[in-house]
Amino acid sequence: MSGKPRLTYCNGRGRMEPVRWLLAAAGVEFEENFLETKEQYEKLIKDGVLMFQQVPLVEIDGMKMVQTRAILSYIAGKYNLYGKDLKERALIDMYVEGITDLMQMILMFPFSPPEAKEKNLDSIKERATNRYFPVFEKVLKQHGQDFLVGNKFSWADVRLIEAILAVEEKIPAVLSGFPQLQAFKIRMSNMPPIKRFLQPGSPRKPPPDEHYVETVLKIFKK
Repeated sequence: MSGKPRLTYCNGRGRMEPVRWLLAAAGVEFEENFLETKEQYEKLIKDGVLMFQQVPLVEIDGMKMVQTRAILSYIAGKYNLYGKDLKERALIDMYVEGITDLMQMILMFPFSPPEAKEKNLDSIKERATNRYFPVFEKVLKQHGQDFLVGNKFSWADVRLIEAILAVEEKIPAVLSGFPQLQAFKIRMSNMPPIKRFLQPGSPRKPPPDEHYVETVLKIFKK
């Protein structure tokens, strides 16, 4: 073992991408094991590696961790990205959960039937601009600080920049009415670990394509 966290998932974003983002933001190198066949996935289940027979799987600090939220909470705590006290942690949790609700729509979008794609895209735009992004625009404007919680870089900031970029891929002008988020995006994108993660050749995965969708369905479909 190299000592680096080892991530097991498909070669694409999915539920592992926020884990990649958080590790990269913490400056932690990791290794990846990509699932390409149903047999590989079934072997993990048979070997008892997956507690709930689900991936993502992250091997870290001698643990075989599953459940995305548990994995992310552990990484955020380990690398001091989870606030200084319980109140800050609660705020971070609320922000992260809100962003995760929006990202769930992005996550499922590639699997939409063709006739539903336009409607689903409209839903993403509506939710982003009317429900989620206004919250963070207001927070940043009210406290006038660079980061969302405690004027310190946290998991909430990482999740928000990931969401902004993911929504912008589909709706390029989505931040046009959000000057605070535009400035936040520039600040976050220029932080050295995030800047590295955004460069070509980094572990960041491209937007899902047809091959990714086919691979996921082949491996996980009952």
